[in-house]
Amino acid sequence: MQRISESELILNDRGAIYHLDLLPEELAPTIITVDDPNRLQDVTKYLNSIEHKSANRGFVTTTGMLGNQRVSVISTGIGPDNIDIVLNELDALANIDFKTRTEKQSVKQLTIIRIGTAISLQDDIPIDSAVVSTHGLGMDNLLTFYRTENSELEQQILQQFVAHTQLNANFSPPYINPANTSLLKHFVEGFHPGITVTCPGFYGPQGRVLRLGLSNPELINHFSSFQFGQHRIANFEMETSALYGLGKLLGHQCLSISAIVANRIHKTFSKDSSRAVELLIQKCLNIISKISS
Repeated sequence: MQRISESELILNDRGAIYHLDLLPEELAPTIITVDDPNRLQDVTKYLNSIEHKSANRGFVTTTGMLGNQRVSVISTGIGPDNIDIVLNELDALANIDFKTRTEKQSVKQLTIIRIGTAISLQDDIPIDSAVVSTHGLGMDNLLTFYRTENSELEQQILQQFVAHTQLNANFSPPYINPANTSLLKHFVEGFHPGITVTCPGFYGPQGRVLRLGLSNPELINHFSSFQFGQHRIANFEMETSALYGLGKLLGHQCLSISAIVANRIHKTFSKDSSRAVELLIQKCLNIISKISS
C-alpha cells in the first residue's frame, strides 16, 4: 500500500483528522448530517447517551446512542465545498490507517443521512412537507475534479436536462448521482420523492434577484417544468449532489431528506419552519433507529 503524505492526509497534534478533529474511534458507522451547527442540538437531544463531542473550524460532531444504534451527528455547514471536506474526511476515518498512512485492506461502508431544508419547485409539494431525494443533480463543479461514470439512464437525464434548461458553455456541466436504494426504501410513506438540484449559491444560482441581474432568468422555471419519464425535479438546496456523488465514489450509503420551508411556485414561506424541521427530525430518527435494529 502506498503511503499517503502529510500534505494530503493532514492530522492535528492529537492525531485527529484536520477539519473534523475526530479520531477513527470517535466516529460511529451511522452518520446524520445537518448544515446548521445550531440544528445539531435539535437532533442530539434525542440521543440516549453521548460519548464524544468535538468542534473545530465550524464543524461540530456529537457521537452517542440512538436507541441501540451508535450514531454520529455532524454539522457540515452550507455548500458543496463543505461536503467535499466532510465526505473525504469521514471516509479517511473509516478506511485509512492513520499510523501507517495507508488504505486499509477491507473497505468499511458508512451510512450517511442528511436532514436539511429545501425549496419546493412543484405545485403539489407544499411548504412544511418533506422530500426524499432520489437523485442529486449538481449545478456546481465539484464532481468535475473526480473521475466519475454515469449509467445510461443518468446520461439520458443529463442530456435532456441540459437541452430543456438551455444551459450554455458559461455554466459548469451538471452532474447527477442516485440515492442509495437500500436506504431510500425506508423513506417512502409521508415523503415526496424527486430529483434534488444542488446550487452553488443562495441568490443568483437559485434565481433570486436583489440588485443583480440573472444570466438565465428562466432557469428556475425550467427546473420546475423538467420531466424525463417518471423523473422530475422536486426541490433545490445546496448539499445533496455533492453528498450523493462523493458517497457513490467512496462506496458509502447516502440519503438526503429535506423539510420544505418555501415553495417557489406559490412564492410562499413556512410560518413555522422550525416546527417543520423538528417534525422531520423526529420522523427520520424513528426510522433510522429501526433500520439496523
